[in-house]
Amino acid sequence: MAAVFPIKPVWDQPGSSRIPFWAYTDEALYKRELERLFYQGHWCYVGLEAEIPNPGDYKRSVIGERSVILTRAADGSVNVVENVCAHRGMQFCRERHGNKKEFVCPYHQWSYTLKGDLQGVPFRRGVRQDGKVNGGMPKDFETADHGLNKLKVAVRGGVVFASFDHEVESLEDFLGPDMCAYFDRLFNGRKLTVLGYNRQRIPGNWKLMQENIKDPYHPGLLHTWFVTYGLWRADNKSQLKMDAHHRHAAMISTRSGQAATSEVTAGVTSFKAGMDVNDKRLLDIVPEEWWKGPTAVMMTVFPSVIFQQQVNSVSTRHIQPNGAGSFDFVWTHFGFEDDTPEMTQRRLIQANLFGPAGFVSADDGEVIELSQCGFEQKPCHRTLAELGGTGVENTDHMVTETLIRGMYEYWRKVMDV
Repeated sequence: MAAVFPIKPVWDQPGSSRIPFWAYTDEALYKRELERLFYQGHWCYVGLEAEIPNPGDYKRSVIGERSVILTRAADGSVNVVENVCAHRGMQFCRERHGNKKEFVCPYHQWSYTLKGDLQGVPFRRGVRQDGKVNGGMPKDFETADHGLNKLKVAVRGGVVFASFDHEVESLEDFLGPDMCAYFDRLFNGRKLTVLGYNRQRIPGNWKLMQENIKDPYHPGLLHTWFVTYGLWRADNKSQLKMDAHHRHAAMISTRSGQAATSEVTAGVTSFKAGMDVNDKRLLDIVPEEWWKGPTAVMMTVFPSVIFQQQVNSVSTRHIQPNGAGSFDFVWTHFGFEDDTPEMTQRRLIQANLFGPAGFVSADDGEVIELSQCGFEQKPCHRTLAELGGTGVENTDHMVTETLIRGMYEYWRKVMDV
């Protein structure tokens, strides 16, 4: 059970390297996170254009805890509307994907265009009975005033972001020039194709997944696959980059192909020198021109999404909070329309490293759950993120927790903690 505080919890430590456990458990704080980080001032991921290629296509998605619908209207435009009927508030869309000419709420049959405009209200003019008209909407009722809540939309490289805040800065300013460069490296204008999905519910605070992909300390220690086969190891050539606000980050690593040195494997129980993989296709790595060097770039866009390139496997990872101690995690594995059949098969096989039961990512889900258990057990304690010091700066190595410190520096400002 989440901790209950008799007084408002206070983060009385300077800086951002010692994070109170209650930052992951307090329900009132979590509600404030939803408002300030997901519903105001930020762009959030909703999907890929490739998921709605044709007019009438739609995908149900989530921003924070609010259900939204990504649509492709008849004129080809991309829209995002809130999945709440303007009449009585029902979440009218239940399917995850589909194709429709309009949205009709099953409760009272109010109908909307795919852009969210109200177009039909049953008995709007009332019903004629015994020579007179009974009921109906008021004479001053205007359909234009009662459409679905429309979100601000930005599309870049085939990726769709949306915001409830129509005064939010441009997506380019939100990402910043350095993060835009890494974003455009992956989403470089080639048409995307969806290969499949994974979904899981992780019993941990949503921030822990942002932390996990801002944490280069653990991959070469926790993950047998990474340290044994050199996919992500402390001695790989690497860089850690942040935007100017320190909210977004990119972890960049280049696989050396050299045998692991004793300095990075000594005492590391996850390193299995004699381990061999039966299906060699899992390590059938083919360099791609667009990599421009790095074999892995893990990019976190705060607060809602991770963009993964781990060798030939590419995906989006969507964070969907579900209370202070739980979140849904949705993986969308994709490729490019001009991929050869061999490359598509390679991407699918390497995707087995990731997802809920992935040879790598299953570890992350478990440690996040166990971390949450520790936070709830001892809410007045704090984490220690001081590897590499207590400051916040970009680095050219992975032996640091600077990205986590950067995220909480930003978090404290926005949350007034």
